[in-house]
Amino acid sequence: MANFSHDLSDWLSISFDSEWLEENIRWKDFGTGVRLGRIAREDSTSLVLYDADPEVEVEAFKPHSHPGGEVYLVLEGEVYDEFGTYPKGSIVWMDPNSEHNPKTRERTLILVLWPDGVKVL
Repeated sequence: MANFSHDLSDWLSISFDSEWLEENIRWKDFGTGVRLGRIAREDSTSLVLYDADPEVEVEAFKPHSHPGGEVYLVLEGEVYDEFGTYPKGSIVWMDPNSEHNPKTRERTLILVLWPDGVKVL
């Protein structure tokens, strides 16, 4: 199983309209300092946003696997897991059936593509 990440921040400028997100994304609040906003879904593939508060609970993200893999782009903040640390501008690729337990530092926003969803361990 491979986990690939690369920091794109040297050549990729990331900006987004926070007001537009609040007005146009239907957020699901998990009550842990983390919200999920679904952007698109087709069959078993989803494109979502995760928005984590600066003081997110340590276990806000549960250990989980991705049957079809996962790719995400860190738009703001920082994500870390047992494989590494991914600051703003990082793209992370996880192979099908990969497992991890991500955590965040500071306010974090990530754009996530799940080809076959998520399975909590």
